[in-house]
Amino acid sequence: MKLEGLDVSLVAAAQAGSTEAFSRLVERHQQAVRAFLRRACGDWALADDLAQETFLAAWPRIGRLKAGASVRAWLCGIAYRKHLTSRRSAARSRTRDAAYEAERTPPAAGALEDRLALEAAMAELPADQRACVALCLAADFSHAEAAEALDLPLGTVKSHVARGRARLLVALGVHDDPA
Repeated sequence: MKLEGLDVSLVAAAQAGSTEAFSRLVERHQQAVRAFLRRACGDWALADDLAQETFLAAWPRIGRLKAGASVRAWLCGIAYRKHLTSRRSAARSRTRDAAYEAERTPPAAGALEDRLALEAAMAELPADQRACVALCLAADFSHAEAAEALDLPLGTVKSHVARGRARLLVALGVHDDPA
């Protein structure tokens, strides 16, 4: 049987609902679709993802393929539209990210050093104390929520937070005046 004849019979079977026939069409044309997308995208991983999306989109549309039409051309057409959609989405994402960066206020001088000092001080805390401080002081958990999350008694969480906070203040050179 000629290759074109094989595609015709596979398309007819796939249009009748045969997933096995559609699977054979995918096997026959996936390299061509991937190669096209790799050249169009310039990104092999994205091309492979778009090829998968192409075949997922093609299966429910197989009934629209006209008799005698080239399966490879039809699949590459779907792939091209997937590629264009991906490019538009990436452009919108870049625009959104650029707008976010433009509106973002730059960190104050010394903020990076403060953050690094805080991270170093946190690393010095015992694991349980660090977890309690991270939840209660950084993630705004209540003591009760932290106790539940860490499966610790409430009193233990409270003492870990108090001791951890005191150790962090000392490590950062901050004096805690209760007045």
